[in-house]
Amino acid sequence: MRILDRFRLEDRVVVVTGASSGLGVVFAQAFAEAGAHLALAARRADRLADTARLVRTQGRRALTVTTDVAVQADCQALVDATMAEFGRIDVLVNNAGIGTAHPATRETTEQFTRVIDINLNGSYWMAQACGRVMLPGSSIVNVSSVLGLTTLGLPQAAYAASKAGLIGLTRDLAAQWTPRKGIRVNALAPGFFMTEMTDEYPPGYLDTQLPRVLLGRVGDPTELAAAALFLASDAASYVTGIVLPVEGGLLTG
Repeated sequence: MRILDRFRLEDRVVVVTGASSGLGVVFAQAFAEAGAHLALAARRADRLADTARLVRTQGRRALTVTTDVAVQADCQALVDATMAEFGRIDVLVNNAGIGTAHPATRETTEQFTRVIDINLNGSYWMAQACGRVMLPGSSIVNVSSVLGLTTLGLPQAAYAASKAGLIGLTRDLAAQWTPRKGIRVNALAPGFFMTEMTDEYPPGYLDTQLPRVLLGRVGDPTELAAAALFLASDAASYVTGIVLPVEGGLLTG
């Protein structure tokens, strides 16, 4: 296999959660460009249809399944629908997530629990359902955050806890599944990328944080998608159980 061929995902089947907006749309486009067929999941069915059209413009097949990853039965239904449509799942990208910024003394039980249910528990339910049907050589990419490794000046206890938990989950699933099932499990730790989530930052917040970023700018979503493609593809066939920061040097600055 030539080096560049290792980055191809020709006719493989990729499940992307949170595929109705933001990074999920960019991930779907990138994997379609690399040759994959897509199973697209999110809570907003109308937005999923838009993502599916983008995938099909690349000549790839797209399945859309309305899914709330916090609901275990929804996760299983997504996997069942994907297997019925494509007969296999080669890659799972656990991208679905929400963020909040509530002071710890005022955050409600419902606010905290909802973030954990989607960001952490939902990733586990998806990995569990996919792990039952994935064959050796498959890959799971969990989208964590630098908030799982550091703090960034906002009160984000629930979000940080969920993303740190996802890093721990990544390591444990890799230890369980890579030797026994041949499934690689890795995580991305993105820094600042312009998405719907960053649109909710307080005015001026990014300006206070960019001095910590060695590259001095926010990331382009395609830069994160390229890293996800690497971890999902045979280019990373000897990589498992790691957290790959994609943050412009924020953790160093």
